[in-house]
Amino acid sequence: METLPRETIVDVLEGRLREDILAGRHPAGTLLPPERELADGYGVTRTTLKHAFGRLVQAGLLETRHGVGTRVRDFARLGGADLLPMLVRHSPDWIGEIFEVRRSIGALIAERAAARATAKDRTALAELLARVRESEGGDAVQLADAEVHRALARATGNRVYVLLTNTLFNAYLPVRAALVGPFADPEAAHARLAPVVEAVRAGDRAAAHAAADAYLTATEWIMREGLA
Repeated sequence: METLPRETIVDVLEGRLREDILAGRHPAGTLLPPERELADGYGVTRTTLKHAFGRLVQAGLLETRHGVGTRVRDFARLGGADLLPMLVRHSPDWIGEIFEVRRSIGALIAERAAARATAKDRTALAELLARVRESEGGDAVQLADAEVHRALARATGNRVYVLLTNTLFNAYLPVRAALVGPFADPEAAHARLAPVVEAVRAGDRAAAHAAADAYLTATEWIMREGLA
């Protein structure tokens, strides 16, 4: 058994402030109330508030300037993809937009992988695909499937594709349990993914793009059913 983490008062305050910012109760570009007023309003000490502020500054939601105060950052205009897990946790509506990017980027990655994969990449892809079939339980199959996609991104030779793939997977984390549908049956999961790997290993760019698009579309519909 794994011990569950215990929430501290800083964790709770960080979550409350984050939700208030994302919900627009503290609009982008505005200064937060003075620390003493805000601490009293949330029923915490200023030290606790400062710790929570530090986390939210690091997350890209706040910016603090000495002598000016703490301002809500315009994360929608200035933020990066690293905010996606936080945004998905706040509103599942983001998943639809993530799926759209997943389809277009995933098909492009498969096409580029078919053009650039080395012999080592092709061997690794075959081995990782086999693990999808060999895995037991939806969670394990889901993780094995993710490793195939990471290998496809590496096969492009472009490290940015690897980072984009990791970013999309990280964005799923808050709702990952609801997205396990396509991976409940290892044989079916393997059968859906195999055409992508086979086309990449054959160096057929058009077939890889088409197979990836078909795979991503099919798994998306199953995932949407799980979310519904």
